[in-house]
Amino acid sequence: MTAAVVPPGEPVPPSPQRPQREPGRELMELLASMRFAIALLTVICIASAIGTVVKQGEPFVNYVDQFGPFWAEVFGALGLYRVYGTYWFLVILAFLVISTSLCIARNTPKILADWRTHKEYIREKALQAFPHKAAGVVGQPLEAMREQVIQLLALQGWSVKTQQREASAKGEAGFMIAARLGAINKLGYIAAHSAIVLVCLGGLFDGDLIIKAQAWLQDLKPFKGGVESQHSRLNENNPAYRAQLFVPEGQRTNAAVITLEQGMLVQPLPFDIELKKFTVDYYNTGMPKRFASDIIIHDAKAKVSRPFTVEVNHPVTYGGVTIFQSSFEDGGSIVHLKPHNLIGMHDEGVSAIDGAVGGEPQLMHMAANGQASTDVRLEVTGLRVINVEDLVSAQRTPEGAASAGNDVRGVNLAELSKHLGSGAKPPGDKKLVNIGPSVTYKLRDAAGQAREFQNYMAPVQIDGQALFLWGVRDNLAEGFRYLRVPADENMSMQGWMRLRQALNDPKARTEAAERFGKGAAPADKPELVQQLTTSAQRSLDLFAGAVQLKSEQGAALPAGVTNGGLQALSSFIEQVVPADQREHTSSTLIRILNGAMFELWNISRERAGLSKQSPEQESARAFMTQAVLSISDSMFYPSPMLLTLEGFEQKQASVFQVTRTPGRNVVYLGCMLLIIGVFSMLYVRERRVWVWLQDDGQGGTRVSMALSSTRQTLDTDREFNRLRDAVLGPTSPDKGQDR
Repeated sequence: MTAAVVPPGEPVPPSPQRPQREPGRELMELLASMRFAIALLTVICIASAIGTVVKQGEPFVNYVDQFGPFWAEVFGALGLYRVYGTYWFLVILAFLVISTSLCIARNTPKILADWRTHKEYIREKALQAFPHKAAGVVGQPLEAMREQVIQLLALQGWSVKTQQREASAKGEAGFMIAARLGAINKLGYIAAHSAIVLVCLGGLFDGDLIIKAQAWLQDLKPFKGGVESQHSRLNENNPAYRAQLFVPEGQRTNAAVITLEQGMLVQPLPFDIELKKFTVDYYNTGMPKRFASDIIIHDAKAKVSRPFTVEVNHPVTYGGVTIFQSSFEDGGSIVHLKPHNLIGMHDEGVSAIDGAVGGEPQLMHMAANGQASTDVRLEVTGLRVINVEDLVSAQRTPEGAASAGNDVRGVNLAELSKHLGSGAKPPGDKKLVNIGPSVTYKLRDAAGQAREFQNYMAPVQIDGQALFLWGVRDNLAEGFRYLRVPADENMSMQGWMRLRQALNDPKARTEAAERFGKGAAPADKPELVQQLTTSAQRSLDLFAGAVQLKSEQGAALPAGVTNGGLQALSSFIEQVVPADQREHTSSTLIRILNGAMFELWNISRERAGLSKQSPEQESARAFMTQAVLSISDSMFYPSPMLLTLEGFEQKQASVFQVTRTPGRNVVYLGCMLLIIGVFSMLYVRERRVWVWLQDDGQGGTRVSMALSSTRQTLDTDREFNRLRDAVLGPTSPDKGQDR
């Protein structure tokens, strides 16, 4: 295009301006455009992928451990921990509904108009433009040929319409037969797009949108503690919700809880749910195999009570509310705990404690051997009746014995609960053993700091020795560190406790040192008795922590350094023994300590009315080896009082998910329409065929025909060939014009 030249002095004509479009119309065009809908779908897919990868609805501390404080705050501000309930996700869904609805509204009239017409008005010359076409002359009269073609197409399922044309300037006289097959392909577009609208509407209706709208309109205040606030209760007739219901055995309630970002809201149910009994079966791996709840629904309005059984994948629906078995927890089991004094000489005056899991904290006074009383609060947090663990040692020799190089103190019992994420079988054999019940509790000091303890009720067989496991950790991010205490011949911890308390008795230590001196000194060297007695006395006092060690500068040991156990002996040797003699002195002092501890063990047994043990017995040597190590480790135990589980009265609770989802049926309808629409568009081909019949003036009929299809496939070629041969005959002279 060449620009016009304006002569000098002549005014420049104004350039033509594009007509301005109305903003409202442009907005409608944008919302109804395919590009806008695809952009929304892309964002929704990305958000859904994030919601799948990132666990939703977890406590915030879990995200801090996973992402770190900074990114945990950033992701929380973006709402990635509750993607499907965030405002921006709901707004995108709403815009997708609007965009898709506008697309349907704009294109449906055109689709329906095209669906109703056979396009019989097409001109005969236009048939030559189709890729599938043919022409020829048939010897039958025009009327007979018309009837034959109509009957042929009708028998094959084609919808047929005929238009008779008179001779005119536009063309000659004749019949245009138009037929159509697979018209449902056109309805597939409407069905697929309507499915998107229905699924989004169902999701919006059953999501948090209604809950958030009610909370905003009614000015509800979510609560974060265990007690609901004044304005935190939703309406009983709430049309849609998804809540959690906690019901202990033998109790009934109708107060479910809906968790939001700001806290929780109470959703009352139109009936009460009573849990009569909870049943759980386990696999040999310790994983739950089946858990079911026998419940009774009390409907005060209908004045009926009906029993049901709720299982996983077998929910119960009553009054429009569906009850799912979500999980199970402890329902306030009663545990009987026995305190043991680790720093005193006896447990007199220490009474048993009965606590409830999740119950109110109990005040405990801890004092022993004249030390200042320490007040702590006991919080019983958990009871596990079944603990199935893999107890196979990590390293074994071919003969099945433990490797000689393994330190018996290096058994990593924190790995007992290690589970692989892969479904593949890990190398090596497994020995899954139920190691019995365990109790978990916290001791919280006056400053609010708490340590968590986990103690097993029964001893665990590890490398052929029965050991009691007493775990402790300072915070939830750590694993438990276990004190491993050997069981005596009666499979109890009393033998170790008697030895531990005898070690705290100065008289018992003196007597054990004298016995060791007399028994270890050769008969021909009586002068060594006193020397060995003194060494044994010094070893026992150091091991018991009765000797206040000083640093090299003479000051008290720094905080965190244990005054007692094997560490005390090591510190003593480093202070008084030259460096070149320490290895020999250490081995000698350890042998003296082991011998004196054996005598101390027999003294504790005699006081209890039990028989003495001989060092020649293998079981006695194994017990003492582990006992010395565990007593040394007990110096690091952060509490002077140990609580063991003596018994329990288990009380379980069910956690139900209660839902009212009227939008579910809308989603099901949308899914059905989506299947119909996708199959209609992908697997149904719309075909149209036109046959032009015209009298040739010699008693025959000139025939021109063409076929069009939404997709060009080999099936389309074969179908047209069959129609062509049926209409024109297989020996038609002009059929070479077809594709």
